[in-house]
Amino acid sequence: MTVVTMQETEIATTKPPRPSRLPTNQIIVVGVHIAAFVLWEVLVRAFGIQQFILPPPSQILATLGGEHYSWISNSLVTATEIFGGYALAVVLGVICALIFTWSRLALVLFFPLLVTLNMIPKVALGPLIIVWFSYGIGTNILITFSLCFFPILLTTVRGLREIEPDLLDLVKSLRASRWQTFYYIQLPGSLPYIFSGMKVAAILAVAGAIVGEFIASSRGLGYLMIQVQASLDTPAMFMAVILITLIGVVLYGLVMALEHFLVPKDARLS
Repeated sequence: MTVVTMQETEIATTKPPRPSRLPTNQIIVVGVHIAAFVLWEVLVRAFGIQQFILPPPSQILATLGGEHYSWISNSLVTATEIFGGYALAVVLGVICALIFTWSRLALVLFFPLLVTLNMIPKVALGPLIIVWFSYGIGTNILITFSLCFFPILLTTVRGLREIEPDLLDLVKSLRASRWQTFYYIQLPGSLPYIFSGMKVAAILAVAGAIVGEFIASSRGLGYLMIQVQASLDTPAMFMAVILITLIGVVLYGLVMALEHFLVPKDARLS
């Protein structure tokens, strides 16, 4: 009778590692986008639609070779405005939410005022900001900040208030400072809410920068769209829209990646 040791049994029952699965969802998403562009190209050429009304994707991509568009420099300006205003909104939004959580007086006095200010249409506020601060990258960063700030503030305040009171009482009984309580208890517990607001703000950040460039600017993709509109250069306008969209997608993807790294899957808000 053959005696099989435990080690031999484990070796016999161990299955070879399965090859890693391809990211099926990502492949499907890319495939759908490519199919949409191919269908766009075919339909425009099949129906003979004029270029100034709806250009095919091939003519839109051809504008990338035009040096007079300065795609790289204009894209960098718009990206600076989007990322700069967004980062400022995240930092100040979390700080203000923390102040409102710590101080009941600050919450009563200033939070309703911020809600009222948020009701002001930012498109109407844009010309006033330009009158006050002139126009340029800094002003467009400020307009972007004004759109992104409140969603982050609101969700962060809610997240900080969702922390269990018993847990906070326990930490206080251990004589933890406010910063220790925030860093070890409140911040980790409120991260799902913070990222929920950050994802909403990432979408608004793109709109904020373009609104500023439409109102008054001398650089950026929004400024370029206004310039080529006069000559009915529709392919260049479409290319500017695509580049603006790609900048927004990059920002949103960075937020999603950061959330994936910092927030457990079960704790994320849909």
